[in-house]
Amino acid sequence: MTDDNAPSRTFPVSWDQLHRDAKALAWRLIEAGPWCGIVAITRGGLVPAAIVARELEIRLIDTFCVATYDDQEIGDVRILKGVEGNGYGWLIIDDLVDTGQTAKVVLEQLPKAHLATVYAKPAGRPLVKTFITEVSQDTWILFPWDTELRSVPPLARGIAGR
Repeated sequence: MTDDNAPSRTFPVSWDQLHRDAKALAWRLIEAGPWCGIVAITRGGLVPAAIVARELEIRLIDTFCVATYDDQEIGDVRILKGVEGNGYGWLIIDDLVDTGQTAKVVLEQLPKAHLATVYAKPAGRPLVKTFITEVSQDTWILFPWDTELRSVPPLARGIAGR
């Protein structure tokens, strides 16, 4: 990620918070169903998809495997494994919609599916039918699988002039 695009804020999400938010997502999805199954977008959508699948008692789960970015750079979306069909009756689950790049590629392949994410940023939000929490575009979400516990300075120390 270039310095011009570097997020100015971080939003750390614990395992407990992710579980609560994914369960809240399931609550919202109950009325929108019934669903044929779930398509989890890898890798971030795997954990939320497992939680949603449990709460909605869905046992048919497939994966749409993509590579878009790592902790350093955002690149082009590469489809590593797709899913057959047009998505009718299927629920696509991802952890986050950010710029919408991944969502666009997946929805081009599965246009009749229902895309649901735990978190949404403004640039990608129009592509998502159901989500729980919106965060600003300049926020980097620190998911529990990408972080470890460590001491951090108080927020006020990062404010200019303090």
